[in-house]
Amino acid sequence: MEQILADLFPRTEVPYPVILARMVGAILFGAVIGAEREYRDHAAGLRTHILVALAASVFALLALESVHMASFSDEQVRIDPLRVIEAVTSGVAFLAAGMIVFSRGEVRGLTTGAGMWLAGAVGLSVGLGYWFVGFFATLACFIVLFALGKIEQRYDTEKTQEDDKK
Repeated sequence: MEQILADLFPRTEVPYPVILARMVGAILFGAVIGAEREYRDHAAGLRTHILVALAASVFALLALESVHMASFSDEQVRIDPLRVIEAVTSGVAFLAAGMIVFSRGEVRGLTTGAGMWLAGAVGLSVGLGYWFVGFFATLACFIVLFALGKIEQRYDTEKTQEDDKK
């Protein structure tokens, strides 16, 4: 039984409460980013952004821990945590690209795709322990999506009214 418990809870470089906090932080920051997309009823909304941020955080934590694993201490084994960042970046970019469509002469989903990409970056930040980077990126995203979204909406309404008068 001890061996099973040891396998379930191996020694970690980052303490388990910190790991949990980082994963919860990624969930919360991903929720903030996805909230606006959900509010506007886009296909990739709250849950998608949470999952992207959480997955990126988990990959970052695994990269940190893998560097310190005893089974990888052999000189022939080379661990490069930056490859995880590259993999997450390209994986999320692939998901985000799937959100972008060209329909009726209009590009749609670009902002949602960018939000997913940012959610991945925020998840990586928090997973690696860079809380301030993740927080500030989330705050900036919130301002861009909500505040600039309102300004853009107002501008589009005024433009439509001017076009109707012509």
